[in-house]
Amino acid sequence: MDWNKLRAEFSALTRWTYLNTATFGQMPRCAYEATARHWAHRDETACHDFLTWFDDADRLRGSLAKLIHATANDIAFTPSAAHALSTVVSGLNLAPGDSIVTLADEFPNQLYLPQLREVSWNQFYKSIDHSVKLVAISEVNYATGFRPPLEEIGTFLKSRSIPLFVDGTQSLGALVFDVQKTPVDFYAVHAYKWMVSPPGAGFFYISPEFRARIRPSVIGWRSHEGWRNVDNLHHGSPAFAESAEKYEGGGLPNALLYALEASVNLLLETGPEAIEARVLDLTRQTQQRLRELGAEVAHPGSQITAARFPGKDPSELARGLKNRRIVVAARHGYLRVSPHFYNNVEDVDALVAGLKELL
Repeated sequence: MDWNKLRAEFSALTRWTYLNTATFGQMPRCAYEATARHWAHRDETACHDFLTWFDDADRLRGSLAKLIHATANDIAFTPSAAHALSTVVSGLNLAPGDSIVTLADEFPNQLYLPQLREVSWNQFYKSIDHSVKLVAISEVNYATGFRPPLEEIGTFLKSRSIPLFVDGTQSLGALVFDVQKTPVDFYAVHAYKWMVSPPGAGFFYISPEFRARIRPSVIGWRSHEGWRNVDNLHHGSPAFAESAEKYEGGGLPNALLYALEASVNLLLETGPEAIEARVLDLTRQTQQRLRELGAEVAHPGSQITAARFPGKDPSELARGLKNRRIVVAARHGYLRVSPHFYNNVEDVDALVAGLKELL
């Protein structure tokens, strides 16, 4: 794999040492160009062919489905993982006494849920009782990099008929995910991090079983299964399609989706397995180098490095590095370093050199 050629797609890397994909992914040039082509096409055609934009969106559904080993009918577009989670929770019609379980120190999307029970990982299985109607967790914890064993959790919950919602925003694009191997009912991704796409572009998988059970929470002109007949739009109660498209309701952010498609195609062409191997190798090197500087590293099993330097404020370290044009983050007492496939060993060297000066 010519990683240097791929790196050239990301122009910001010529000016910055960027190790902060867990906050924002850098967008490739092909994504910018795809968006520009869409705007130019609108001018050329005066938007008379707008229905073809939805055909292009369906093509993207197929690519996203390929990425997670689903089918195109399983995929709905969403502006964020929070929107997807809200759709699921509202559709479950929770009753008094019902509960939702998430893990301690999760991302606020999960922590702000109604009827929530926040539990530590070592108490997770003990906490699952008859009141639990949903478990909602992240594939990778945004602050610590903790990566729960999803296959084990999914199998455990499936045997108890408890649905599992997984937020893959902090993982997909860096780590391989397969809905055929990991028994999830819902899988949502806001693509602006590891999928190197713009904010507002996202998708979620919803299994056929739950498409039959969960009513859309957003009703709009595309809710009726015959919405493409724009000359005579349906009036009255909509007849929903069986596909996940029914959860979208209204129009789509087409320009963002063209950028998302370009990025997804780049990921697929590069190879999800090759990307995962590249990212995890860079992460292992990063963690080893930080340990040599005296850092304590939490949860080394994911692509996010959460490090503590005794007696040092991680926010001050992050600011000091930014002044040296090295971008990382501070989250909940950790210095968070998150390289992607567009990074290289020289970036890790620059990080270590900057930390040596600051420490």
